[in-house]
Amino acid sequence: MALSSEMQAQVEQQNATEDNRAANQAASEAKRAKLDMVRMAKEILVENRRTQAAADATNITASAVIGLATELTAFVNS
Repeated sequence: MALSSEMQAQVEQQNATEDNRAANQAASEAKRAKLDMVRMAKEILVENRRTQAAADATNITASAVIGLATELTAFVNS
């Protein structure tokens, strides 16, 4: 039994809404994972700096955190 054009339009609208919701959820999850990697990278760099001798210690920069987070993400995704 075929759907009426009105019912078919409702089904298509519902499918589009569900697809949009799923895409938004996936984007939110990707951002959450990225933020988790940045937090982890920061913690690693802080702990590494804490264990170094004062003469060997370097400042922790945003680029160092982002670089380590990128490396961690690449490792996890491989």
